[in-house]
Amino acid sequence: MYRGTHDAVADERNEHVLIYVNGELVPRGQARVSVFDSGFLIGDGVWEGLRLHHGVLVFLDEHLDRLYQGAKAIALDIGMTPAQLAEAIWQTVRANDMHDGVHVRLMVTRGVKKTPSQDPRLTTSGPTIVIIAEHKQSNPNVFEQGIRLFTSTIRRPPPDTLDPKLNCHSKLHEVMALNQALAAGADEALMLDVHGAVSTCNSTNFFIVTRGQVCTSAGQHCLNGITRRRVIELCRANDIQVFERDFSLVQVYSAGESFVTGTFGGLTPVIEVDGRVIGDGVPGPITRRLRELYMSGLDEQAHL
Repeated sequence: MYRGTHDAVADERNEHVLIYVNGELVPRGQARVSVFDSGFLIGDGVWEGLRLHHGVLVFLDEHLDRLYQGAKAIALDIGMTPAQLAEAIWQTVRANDMHDGVHVRLMVTRGVKKTPSQDPRLTTSGPTIVIIAEHKQSNPNVFEQGIRLFTSTIRRPPPDTLDPKLNCHSKLHEVMALNQALAAGADEALMLDVHGAVSTCNSTNFFIVTRGQVCTSAGQHCLNGITRRRVIELCRANDIQVFERDFSLVQVYSAGESFVTGTFGGLTPVIEVDGRVIGDGVPGPITRRLRELYMSGLDEQAHL
């Protein structure tokens, strides 16, 4: 049975959503991109995941900043201003009559090539822009049950190889890590950096709690998580000690609590790592408090 940070409650409305493809809204079953598209051929593109919560696209400006930062890093011209791209997202949401409990996946690739190749000079079109908005609520059982992690042998690459802060379409190393975790009977993968310090999970950022202190990766090898950043801010604003520093698996195994963060699931407790039960094997008090603070913050955003 599937269990993980992206476990969503089934919703039949998603069978009939309209997908934004290069300025057109088309039925889900008819949404297509070329087999010569750069994203399909070589994973050349950037993406964002957003939440629509009570009529508000939460942290929209931060997500767009991250998208355009990534596009600049790979020399990809999106061809639209952030305001125009935001309007395209709203157009997609409105066309599907969506107001709450929605996850939006925004993808931008370099476009169509005239032949399969890495060379960007062989691109013959403008960028391919796809926006998929779905009715997706995280499964509440996942928070209460927590998830189990397995430490993969696949390491997070250093910033001078493939910077983890780049939200790019090239995710094969993360898929390989996740496959190892699934084969080991876990739900998701924990990944170390090239020095053996704990970095992130395959698609979320990782935290431990020890004696009331929250700790996460020093940041050089971790995902540029907007939810991660928000949790750190919440700790500092609510007198919860938080540290960004290197730590090892030994410290993970002996932690009192652990959780991961991501746009879709928010905060998800980790109850087991490599067969070692974390704390009491249930969501801990600080994890619960931070989740409540995070959800309250989303509600505040929706009422601004």
